[in-house]
Amino acid sequence: MNLFRKKIEPRCAYCERGKDLGNGTVACVYKGVVEDIYHCRKFRYDPLKRTPPRPATLQGDRLNTEDFALD
Repeated sequence: MNLFRKKIEPRCAYCERGKDLGNGTVACVYKGVVEDIYHCRKFRYDPLKRTPPRPATLQGDRLNTEDFALD
């Protein structure tokens, strides 16, 4: 879950050359209007356009005091 990992799956949704149009479409400088999951050879990753997945939440109702015992 690293935002700046080296091997990122290329998608026009987070390419620096694309602009989000909404509804799953992106305006690409080279290819025109394409789907956000499309990518081409000109892909260049822009980490600021990518929204990372939400972190997992703690399921507090499943925990009890025995889970925190050191014995």
